[in-house]
Formats: sequence, C-alpha cells, structure tokens
Amino acid sequence: MSFYKTQDGYLAREKGGVDKERIKNDPAFQRTRENGAEFGRAGSATRILRTAFRPLLLKTSDGRVTSRLTKEMMKVVKADQVNARGERNVLDGELELLQGFEFNINGRLGATMYAPYDATIDRATGAAAVNIPDFIPQNAIAYPQGATHVKFVSAGAEINFEEDSFNLVTSESAEIVIGPQNEAAVNLANALPAGSVSPLFLAFGIEFYQEVNGVFYPLKNGAYNALSLVTVDGGA
Repeated sequence: MSFYKTQDGYLAREKGGVDKERIKNDPAFQRTRENGAEFGRAGSATRILRTAFRPLLLKTSDGRVTSRLTKEMMKVVKADQVNARGERNVLDGELELLQGFEFNINGRLGATMYAPYDATIDRATGAAAVNIPDFIPQNAIAYPQGATHVKFVSAGAEINFEEDSFNLVTSESAEIVIGPQNEAAVNLANALPAGSVSPLFLAFGIEFYQEVNGVFYPLKNGAYNALSLVTVDGGA
C-alpha cells in the first residue's frame, strides 16, 4: 500500500496497475487511450486559459480552481460533434459552456454583485467591455466584514489554443467607498485585436480592500474576491 496526502486528508492505494505498454497498444484499452487523449487536450486548454488570466488569478482563485476548470473544459471537448471520439478538442467543442465559470468558489460574482451590468465582446472591433450603470455601493454589493472599499476589475483575452499563445488586456476602476452614496457609471474597456478569429474571453470581478491611514490593503489576501467569465465567444 502507498499513502498520499490530498486536500481531503491522507488516502491509501494499492501499488501496481496495468503495464504502460499494454495500455498503449492493447485493443482492450482503446477507450482508455481515447479518454486520455481528450483529457490531455482539456488539461492543456485549462493551463493556457489560467496562464492568460494569471494577473487576476493571483488575487482571486480558490485551491481547486484547476480541477474545477478542467472538469468544465472536458464538457467543452465532449460537445465536439465534428471529430471522432479520442480526437475531440476545445476548438470544435463549445467554449461558450465556460461562460459563468467562477474562479473563486468561495466568492462567487453572482452572490456578490447585485447591481446590473452589461458585458459584451465585439469581435469586429475587438472591444471587450463591462458597463455598470449608476449604483449605491452598500446596496449593490454583498461586502464582507472589514471591507471599506471595493474595486471593479475586468480582462479581455484572445487565446490561440493551437499555438499556445494569448493576448490579455486588463482594466480596473478606482477604489470605491462602500457607503450610501450614489456612484457614477463605471466603464471597463479592454481593446483586443480587431477581427480576431481566435476564441475571445471576458472576465469581470470585484476586489475588496480595507483602508488604513490612506493605504489600501487587500482584505484577507483576496479570500472574498470574485472573478467570473461573463462572456465567451468561441469564434467560427
């Protein structure tokens, strides 16, 4: 028996298993090879998407974001109705299934932001924007104890999964006092390449701060921050 540590505690498993060469060549393991190939593609796509949004994820993510995102990416792959099993991929799948994905399961955008907002991607112009109408912070945001200010953040990403490359553009608001005042509309604009044929993603989130003597400190190291994929355009 071998023992290993997980987030759920220590687990045990029996040593051994099927020979690697048999898995690679035995017809009985054809389904295993197909599943492995597609899982590998989902894992690679997950890695580049997380890398693209890394500047925001440094402030907003949970300990299981990779496994959760890979699970959703597998749904994207399995939605491919063009290729045979084992050859399915994210580009021929449905990347739009990732819309609504929450990067921090402990700070969901849908349970934090109650003000209406509009999130759009214009592929022709490359404009990826989030617009928030006038709002009252203490009414529109479910803020954690200790937070004095909030900041809105967004990012637009153009991702080429085949070439393992991406373009990321970010924008953010100023720190906004969490109070009863009426705040003017906020526009978060991200200019991606116009006419791109690659998948485009737009993320929107909230960061909480505590002001002490004029300095803004991230609240609980970002534990309550929210970030979600609010719009996804998988392209042609």
